[in-house]
Order: sequence, then C-alpha cells, then structure tokens
Amino acid sequence: MTKVVAINGSPSTGKGNTARILNPFIEGMKEAGASVDLFYTKRLKIKPCTGTFYCWDKKPGQCIQQDDMQTLYPLLWQADILVLATPVYIPLPGEMQNFMNRLCPLIDPELEIKKGRTRARFRNDVKISRIALVSSSGWWEIGNFGTVLRIAKELAKDANVEFAGALLRPHANLLGREPEKAKIIYDACRQAGFQSVKSGKIPEKLAKTVSRPLISEEKWIKGENY
Repeated sequence: MTKVVAINGSPSTGKGNTARILNPFIEGMKEAGASVDLFYTKRLKIKPCTGTFYCWDKKPGQCIQQDDMQTLYPLLWQADILVLATPVYIPLPGEMQNFMNRLCPLIDPELEIKKGRTRARFRNDVKISRIALVSSSGWWEIGNFGTVLRIAKELAKDANVEFAGALLRPHANLLGREPEKAKIIYDACRQAGFQSVKSGKIPEKLAKTVSRPLISEEKWIKGENY
C-alpha cells in the first residue's frame, strides 16, 4: 500500500482555500488505495531549525529538538509520497517553512555537484520517492505561484526524489461563488490524486483544469478594488 504524508500549512487549517483543493486530491489518493496521514502545521508545535547540524554530525538522522516533529519523523521515514500543501504568502506561512527546514534529519549529508548545484539526498532508509505540491493563492494570475513552486521543486532535487507535479489554484477565494466551475475543479483534483498514486505523476491536463480562470482578469481586479 502506498503511504502518504500530507502537510497542510494553511493557518486556516481544514477550512481554508488550500483545503478546498487538497481534500479532493487526498480523496483521489485514497480511492487509488493509498493510506494518507494529514497534518496541519497550525495545530503542531514545530520549532525553527537551530542550524547546528546535530542531525548530521552528532546523531545522524536524529533531531535534537523535542517537539511535534518527533511524532512526524517516523511517518515521514515510512512514507512513499510527501504532499506539501500551502497558500502563497511571502512566500510561505511561517509554520510551513519551519516544517520544511526540519526535514534536515531525513537528508544524508553526503553532497555532490549536479549541473553546477550542490545537492544531497534522502537517507537510504527514507522511503519517500515523490514530492507533490498543492497550493492556493488569492491573486488572479498563475505566475504568483512561481516562488512556492520553485521551493517545492528545489526540495525534491535536494532530496534526490521525483517532483510529482503541482495543483495550483489562483483566486481560490472565488471557488465558493462559482459552484458549477468549482465542481469541475474539484473533480480534477480528485482525479489528479488518483493518478499521482497510480502513475506517479499529476497529469498536466488535470493540473491545467485546476488552474483555469474562474473569471476574467479585468473582472477580478475590478472586484478587488471596489
């Protein structure tokens, strides 16, 4: 059975726009036979990384800090897929950034240069082979996801695992106002979750459906500047 750990970094937890996209995505993963553990960073006590590299130099694979990451580490070690779900802030909510920094114990400190960049990899006993991104934004344009998307892709490269794709939902706050269009998007999210387990990738066609505009840019900007 495919094991998934999904981390929702939205301060709004299960009631926010990120959850609107993440929840059907997870439903699709379960329909494909995966087991999913979902966590909200807002409900976890995750301290910032101290940057001492205790987990590399003194106790390889072990974090010196005792907080809720100690509950997550065993699940992360055994997961096949890591799903990062976050709204676009500047660029990420603080709790989500703390979580990502605290993945350091899972990383093997043996480094190599690939195409001019220093890269590491997950430790041999870490089973994660894919990282997927689910993200929401209040702005109209898909380009607003650029930094968040780059961070997720860089993490996959730094861990030497596959980036399985991204579901990016701009002007997500309008989903509740466009129920018919929203249903198409939610169905695409569910199908994307299913395919991410069965084929290992989020199909580009489904990703584009999730990102499709709900209203015109002109109408959106007029509504925001009323």
